Amino acid sequence: MKASKEDLLHYYSEMLRIRRFEEKAGQLYGMGLIGGFCHLYIGQEAVVVGMQSAQEPADSVITGYRDHGHMLACGMDPKGVMAELTGRRGGYSKGKGGSMHMFSREKKFFGGHGIVGAQVPLGTGLAFAHKYNEDGGVNVCYFGDGAVNQGQVYESFNMAALWHLPIVYVIENNQYGMGTSVARHSAQADLSKRGQAYGIPGRQIDGMDVLAVHEAADEALDHARSGNGPYLLEMLTYRYRGHSMSDPAKYRSREELDEYRSKRDPIEQAKSRLIDGGHATEDELKGIDKEIRATINEATEFAQQSPEPDESELWTDVLIEA
Repeated sequence: MKASKEDLLHYYSEMLRIRRFEEKAGQLYGMGLIGGFCHLYIGQEAVVVGMQSAQEPADSVITGYRDHGHMLACGMDPKGVMAELTGRRGGYSKGKGGSMHMFSREKKFFGGHGIVGAQVPLGTGLAFAHKYNEDGGVNVCYFGDGAVNQGQVYESFNMAALWHLPIVYVIENNQYGMGTSVARHSAQADLSKRGQAYGIPGRQIDGMDVLAVHEAADEALDHARSGNGPYLLEMLTYRYRGHSMSDPAKYRSREELDEYRSKRDPIEQAKSRLIDGGHATEDELKGIDKEIRATINEATEFAQQSPEPDESELWTDVLIEA
């Protein structure tokens, strides 16, 4: 796939913004400023940036607990995301949801869900709402290779196919369900075939290449938007950090990690395309990095200055009349 200078710069900037945000989140976690679970998206940036770049304003997004990158790609403010991570009142869930549970109706981002696979039936419900309301939207539902063996995933596949719902299921296959490799936990390791029993077409994509992701996203979204029902994309990607911040990731070799970092990193691929194609210089890209770092530092400062939720907030937002 060919891309314009503007598109390449957009992809590069968006992926780098997610990378720098997650690096800062890792630092804050190590300092004790972020508590609970924290699952970083470092290495997987091309998946969400490539998908989001092909979406339309009416589309909705839902995902699991490795979700900060999805929030940023949807256009959510880094200040609000960082404040939520640190449990502050200025966060998207008023400091009460934390890393795994923040939402934005305005950006049509419906979480962030801590229960493995729980977002799949919810995303299918969002797709039903798109069809019922005839708003032209498609739901993009992300889940990981560790969630593909959950029963509710296949119940959702069946209903989505039966009712021709506008949904794209995106399996972010980062090779490990917590510490267990796909080869050890999945009888059918080609996860793009998981929808075949329901007549759902599927493709396996290089999830480390943002252009490949964008191209596949265009096809899948068009399929779903045209009334043809669900589509499944398996994104072959890789996380550089452990499953969560508490995971030392000793189940994989240093050589395997270095192979992905040195030869397949999505941001370095985009950087090479920009420089080799004469679209940007090394200094110009360093300038973009500097601006992004300043934005993330500003978000961090905002989070630290935002007050913690008041005790009176303990029982609020438990139920809302929608």
